[in-house]
Amino acid sequence: MLTVYVFFQSWFVARGHGDEGQATAEYALVLLGAAAVALLLVAWATHTNRIGKLLDSVVEKLLAEVK
Repeated sequence: MLTVYVFFQSWFVARGHGDEGQATAEYALVLLGAAAVALLLVAWATHTNRIGKLLDSVVEKLLAEVK
């Protein structure tokens, strides 16, 4: 298995591919990580109903200021 890896690695380097596309892969991993954190945050917020309470209090304060 190591022989196959070394063969393909040397073949890509010889063809001049090297690190081409490395930044794109890193950006994709960062985006996946950010999406995972966002999903966890949304799951927590919907489970605890804190967002609903926050919006209710904001609307109540706005209505109190208008009156």
